[in-house]
Amino acid sequence: MSAHATGRSSVRRSVTAGVPLAVVAALVAACPPASAASQDAHVVRTATLGNIPLGAFSNALLPGTVDDDRGINLGGIGSDIYPAGRKGEFWTVTDRGPNGQIKVDGTKRRTFPVPGFDPAIVKVRVSGDSVKVLQAIPITTSSGKAVTGLSNQAGRDEAPYTYDAKTLLSYNPNGLDTEGIVRAKDGSFWLVDEYGPSLVHVSARGKVLTRYVPKGLNLKGTDYPVVEALPAIFLHRKINRGFEGLAQLPSGDLVMALQSPLSLPDGDAGDASRTTRLVRFSPKKKAATAEYAYRFDPVDVVDPGEDDTSELKISSIVAVGDDRLLVEERTDKAARLQMVKLDRHSSILGGAYDNDKTSPSLEQLDDPAASGVPVLRKRLVVDLGKVAGVPGKIEGIARVDHDTLALMNDNDFGMTDGAGAFDAQGRLIDSGIKTTLTYLRLPHSI
Repeated sequence: MSAHATGRSSVRRSVTAGVPLAVVAALVAACPPASAASQDAHVVRTATLGNIPLGAFSNALLPGTVDDDRGINLGGIGSDIYPAGRKGEFWTVTDRGPNGQIKVDGTKRRTFPVPGFDPAIVKVRVSGDSVKVLQAIPITTSSGKAVTGLSNQAGRDEAPYTYDAKTLLSYNPNGLDTEGIVRAKDGSFWLVDEYGPSLVHVSARGKVLTRYVPKGLNLKGTDYPVVEALPAIFLHRKINRGFEGLAQLPSGDLVMALQSPLSLPDGDAGDASRTTRLVRFSPKKKAATAEYAYRFDPVDVVDPGEDDTSELKISSIVAVGDDRLLVEERTDKAARLQMVKLDRHSSILGGAYDNDKTSPSLEQLDDPAASGVPVLRKRLVVDLGKVAGVPGKIEGIARVDHDTLALMNDNDFGMTDGAGAFDAQGRLIDSGIKTTLTYLRLPHSI
């Protein structure tokens, strides 16, 4: 994962936010066979983020929010990536911050070693073999306070504990587990969050303008406006598997991807399912306008040797033209990029499978298409697991030019799960995994 540059006179057609994306209209028809795409795609450049103490980073944005960073450096900015308008520059977003799991009395507890950490939008530039931070914007409430990354609701979200899993922390309804990011033409940002799951509109300075959540969530006590505008069916999201991907279509519409199948009618059904969902949202109408069924490939196709279907997830979606998306299907060890087209006749919004009383549920159907459900058609673009030099756990993907993608991994702030993540003094034993931005050149235009 060390950085270096090779290939065709660098990536001179590099980052160009605002370039019309309709140039990819013929992609689906022209997409090469999967084997050829995977064999010919290659890494042309990598760059890594250096060590930036998390406490210093956080307190420079919002003084006094972090009193002890436990030796953790800035990380997690690969939760998503979006072109920032100049060559080599990108907007990124952290997730909820350093977190892990420790088993206590046979039950896993979610730990927040730096509970004062505030999710941030981070602008970066690729400079040689380094990723440089140009700007950071804290995500704040209406009164300018940190939203934090803490769990929102007892009984619905994971209970938050201290780094050693011994002390229960307070829930915070303002907390956001941010994942996807896009930037609107007016300079504001749109983010998605796993807790609600929710769509969050944030000002250019980081203030939450509105958080859109599923109908019936009943989230109280926030220091910003909350609007129940998303389908109620998403109340059944699996814990820690809410909205993970976000794309902005040329029309301005937004598309959110649910990371994993809903727990319908229960967790066992969700874990066994290969059908997740996408939602289309109109910022103009402030409403969901479509919902789509997305079908994962079998888990052993995505990740040969893996047999646990619940490991399948979507981590990123990218708009590459009118109603066309790149969708990343992955496990923690493998990832593949699929191309889909959002057919207006494929929406299930308001239908039988947008109702949690329908039995069997969409998630329980072995073959949704055979049952009359309009499942999105897809075609494999590249198998990232077959491309040398691509890091694991890619969560951020951006289109750089007609045949190049920028990929960014989530390094989890250097954390691992288990009681051994920290030493006897409560300092992080770093995993050594770096935040890496990778340029990937494809054999055909997209």
